[in-house]
Amino acid sequence: MRNTLVTTLLALAVGAGSAGAADFGIGAFGGVSIPVLNDLAKQGPVFGVRVPANLLPLLTVEPYFSTSTLGNVEDSFGTPTTYTRDGGKVTGFGVNALVTFGAATLKLYPFAGVGSYKVTREGSEDVSEIGYNFGLGLGVSPVPKLTVHVRGGLDMVATGDTSQKFATVTAGVSYAVFSMP
Repeated sequence: MRNTLVTTLLALAVGAGSAGAADFGIGAFGGVSIPVLNDLAKQGPVFGVRVPANLLPLLTVEPYFSTSTLGNVEDSFGTPTTYTRDGGKVTGFGVNALVTFGAATLKLYPFAGVGSYKVTREGSEDVSEIGYNFGLGLGVSPVPKLTVHVRGGLDMVATGDTSQKFATVTAGVSYAVFSMP
């Protein structure tokens, strides 16, 4: 998978030279991660880093790293005693593809991506599997090179025959570090 990813990114970078300027940036984000159909954890904070590369006029490729710490859950397991179950931690890194629409100052973009995720929870076996995400974002550029992003998405981590799903709502900022003609 890594060889395919590197080859695809290099092909897009070479193709960007003939299509126009390519912009490369760095960004940070934070928000909330909400377990979906999962009573093992409660919502918790999520934050991370994105490295957007606008290679073609409508296409941005975005490597990312994210981490979230989910809230603990109280459970009695049918007994009078209440136990606290660790909500766990989810880390992931991968790449998103964004299809951007709009003007330079206001952009709407659906996105989808694939990555490697690790779910750790005290008292449970760690899960390290491939995961997928998709969603919709809005980017506002109050000044050139600086963009404020708001996104809603869904992360899905394969766990054998099922998956763990997390809805995310994030806000962040990115800065275009340099452009290539």
